[in-house]
Amino acid sequence: MVIRDLHLWLDMTIFTERLKLFRTERKITQARLAGLLEVDPRVYNRWERGLSTPQFETIIKIADILKVSIDELAGRKEPTNNIQLHNHELQSLYQQVDVLSDEDQQALILVIDSFVRKTHMARVVQKVR
Repeated sequence: MVIRDLHLWLDMTIFTERLKLFRTERKITQARLAGLLEVDPRVYNRWERGLSTPQFETIIKIADILKVSIDELAGRKEPTNNIQLHNHELQSLYQQVDVLSDEDQQALILVIDSFVRKTHMARVVQKVR
């Protein structure tokens, strides 16, 4: 697909909002993302403020780095709830949870919740000491 006029395809207001949203959700700084894209941080900053538009090839790179679709980034599709876990094994298992029955999903929620609560309690106890 050849996009001759990117401005006709891309709503810059939505693009800039999504660009910042996805970047901050992933805890990536503007400078870091600019580095990954091999562009000057000031250039990246102008994209995020809607003062200039990246080339389409760069938009593809941004989507790849942020692990979103181009349509999500451009506002042509609502963002999916992509939960990114640092543990790759957990990430793989998380992606398979939908195949579980509702009952098994509820049991999994209870197990995870109990571990999270246990960790929170341990931290509270440690602060009190």
